Amino acid sequence: MAQKPGRPQRYDYEYERKGMLNIFAFFEANSGWRHLDITERRTAVDFALAMRRLVDELYPTTEKVRMVLDNLNTHSPASLYKAFEPEEARRLLHRLEFHHTPKHASWLNMVEIELSVLSRQCLERRIPDAERLTREIGAWEHKRNEGGATVQWRFTASDAREKLARLYPAQP
Repeated sequence: MAQKPGRPQRYDYEYERKGMLNIFAFFEANSGWRHLDITERRTAVDFALAMRRLVDELYPTTEKVRMVLDNLNTHSPASLYKAFEPEEARRLLHRLEFHHTPKHASWLNMVEIELSVLSRQCLERRIPDAERLTREIGAWEHKRNEGGATVQWRFTASDAREKLARLYPAQP
């Protein structure tokens, strides 16, 4: 639109995204340990690769790794079959146990609380590039792990039954 005489020139601000990354967060709420993997995408294959790292590198001697996950479409055993040969997918799934939060209740997942802390303590500003983001998240992770920061979960089974009554049948 052309500027009219006697009126100040106007500028329209348009946000331009310079990039985006994904964070896979692993969190042991009771011990205060967490690990964050930063990836370029959030595909089924990326999820499967994160699960293999979890099983083979982070928990190599653990018989069964129990995961609490939200209901993102890639958070399923099918993702492992997309990424790996059937034998490898089965090997990983034998070591993994998935538990999904109810739909519209990802706030029940304690890692969501931890991601909120990450957002407030580390990601409250624009970070110029992936390399710096990786360094800063790594430093944040190290500090939280060294301090043994845990989540003080106060939501009881009774609270869940009351809050989610419409999703679950009454308990005897």
